[in-house]
Amino acid sequence: MSDDSYVFEGPAEAAAPRDNNPPLSISELSFALKRTLEERFGHVRLRGEVSKVNRHASGHIYLTLKDDKSAIDGVIWKGSVRGLGVQPEAGLEVIVTGKITSYPARSSYQIVIESMEAAGAGALLAQLERLKVRLREEGLFEPGRKKPLPQFPRTIGVITSPTGAVIRDVLHRIAERWPCRVIVWPVVVQGEAACGQVSNAIRGFDAMTVDGPIPRPDLLIVARGGGSVEDLWCFNDEGLARTVAAARIPIISAVGHETDTTLIDFVSDRRAPTPTGAAEIATPVLADLRYAVADLDRRMVLAGGRLIEDRRTRLRAVARGLPARPEDLLALAQQRLDNAASRLGSGLQRNVALHERHLAVTGGKLSPALLRARIERGQDRLRGAGDRLGAALQAGVARGERRLLQVSARLSPAPLHRRLDQREARLQALGARLDGAMPRRLERDADRLAGLTRALATLDPGRPKPGFARVENPDGDWITSAATLEAGQAVRLVFGDGAMGAIIDGGDGRAASAPARPAPRPKPAAPGQGDLF
Repeated sequence: MSDDSYVFEGPAEAAAPRDNNPPLSISELSFALKRTLEERFGHVRLRGEVSKVNRHASGHIYLTLKDDKSAIDGVIWKGSVRGLGVQPEAGLEVIVTGKITSYPARSSYQIVIESMEAAGAGALLAQLERLKVRLREEGLFEPGRKKPLPQFPRTIGVITSPTGAVIRDVLHRIAERWPCRVIVWPVVVQGEAACGQVSNAIRGFDAMTVDGPIPRPDLLIVARGGGSVEDLWCFNDEGLARTVAAARIPIISAVGHETDTTLIDFVSDRRAPTPTGAAEIATPVLADLRYAVADLDRRMVLAGGRLIEDRRTRLRAVARGLPARPEDLLALAQQRLDNAASRLGSGLQRNVALHERHLAVTGGKLSPALLRARIERGQDRLRGAGDRLGAALQAGVARGERRLLQVSARLSPAPLHRRLDQREARLQALGARLDGAMPRRLERDADRLAGLTRALATLDPGRPKPGFARVENPDGDWITSAATLEAGQAVRLVFGDGAMGAIIDGGDGRAASAPARPAPRPKPAAPGQGDLF
């Protein structure tokens, strides 16, 4: 035994042959392709139409970019959504910038979008029209939801750029027409940050209180000078439009020139053709108001003078109809009062004397003899009525006794016993006839029921009698009408002793008529007594 065999306990294995092309795993190949794509296409710009937009709950956006021949999937991470120039929407043509990468789980490549902008003014306007339709359907353009503007605002809020001619024109026009407090909220009015700053300014003004250190404005003006569609595009943002519609303070939109129209012009409470026009809409003219007040004051003084003069004239006319001295108005009434007072004493005395005479006459008629005579007449009438009542009672009792005797004589029990005997005999006779007729009636009804049972068994479709068959379809349903059959349809004919299959040939099924079957003779009735009932 050699040393080698002792150490390895057998001969050594042969070395495996070396492979110049080792196999790769699926993951190794997928990640190698991913690195290659990201190194080769680390920064690309693509132009295409957006489709299949999916906003995930995590905040990421998944979409597809396509042209007339190809398509590529895209993803926008949550941190890049806010910085987009336009928000992705199905059917919008855009230019995106990003890098190409792959998704190893599906072995597909996609673009990670870092920026997005509309591909020309036509795409922007198409997106704007679709947004208008959606907001109009939600009712944000309805005139009924717009708030009225205050007639005499004490505080006006202006949202615009702090530099430029717009703010100077607005402040100059307000100071010239209606000097009041003006609060300027400076914002940028162009670019990606403009819509966010304007929205924050509106919400900030809306959150102020009337009695706070900075009073809440009665009216807001959102102003910007003219520009191209791209310059004014931030005022077509959907979020800004919804913020304007939800504000509690009335808002005047003054964006661009008279020919420029933005989305907030439709949702604001009033649209002004220019920023200067917004200042004129928001404020009255103080000089005109002062002139109107002065004119009203002058007219009030004139009207008051005319009213006082008219009352003075009427008072003079009434005074001419009065006597010269006020005592003359009461002289006649005083004289009548004195005359009545002088006649009052004598009149009372005559009235008392007259009543005394009446009392004496009446007292003379009320002597005791007269009263006794009336009492005696009443007693005589009472005694006569008592005598007549006693006689009438005795006569009534006698008549009642005679009627009682007559009725008692007619109430003998003999006639009642005779009627009871007659009814009992008639009842026994009817019972005897019933005992004889009932068994016969029951027997006839049993025979009739048996006959009807046999006739019913012959008419049962479940058990066809000889010469008849039941037609069924392959499912076992009965066919009751020829209109439900078609040529070539398979049916099943069920006879009383079995079933056979058949095929409908489509003919009318006419055949020579069979000789008429003689009608069965009626079964003679069982002899016996006639029906009692």
